[in-house]
Amino acid sequence: MNAKEGSLILQSADLIHDEVYCQEKLIQTADEISDALCNSFPLVLSIMGGAVIFTGQLLPLLRFPLEFDYIHVTRYQKELSGGQFKWFKYPSEEVVKQRTVLILDDILDEGHTLFEVKSTVLELGAEKCYIAVFAEKELVSKKPIQADFVGLKVPNRYVFGYGMDVKGYWRNLPAIYALKE
Repeated sequence: MNAKEGSLILQSADLIHDEVYCQEKLIQTADEISDALCNSFPLVLSIMGGAVIFTGQLLPLLRFPLEFDYIHVTRYQKELSGGQFKWFKYPSEEVVKQRTVLILDDILDEGHTLFEVKSTVLELGAEKCYIAVFAEKELVSKKPIQADFVGLKVPNRYVFGYGMDVKGYWRNLPAIYALKE
């Protein structure tokens, strides 16, 4: 991987949602979460590394006290398609037990990772578990899980930016792009 390869990927990509639209949807999502969870003192679990941008911009907009932690599980490891789950940081039972938990992730794609994470959190004794994603991919097939809060929809294409990467590049973009079809 090198800077030239990364630049070529962006130059040939299609802009799906610009920075202004992404910011508007972030604020709207924060308002929805604040209204729903304002009285629950939730534990917010961010899924690294994709959710880092969404989490960093969302947390200051939430209007209630919360506790924060992160987990790290992946199926992609810089690949374009998912494989087996690999946990780098597992949620702590003592932190999750009898809590309302809000899981944050960058995208709800096929839903396998979020299904695994929510199932794990509930098995560890969470009282309630909500999911917030910045983006949800519009798929024809049924997903094993639905998000409670969704920032915006993206087409069924390989998207990147706003926390989502392409071959390890461009998580840092403030907008969402898609690879050429």
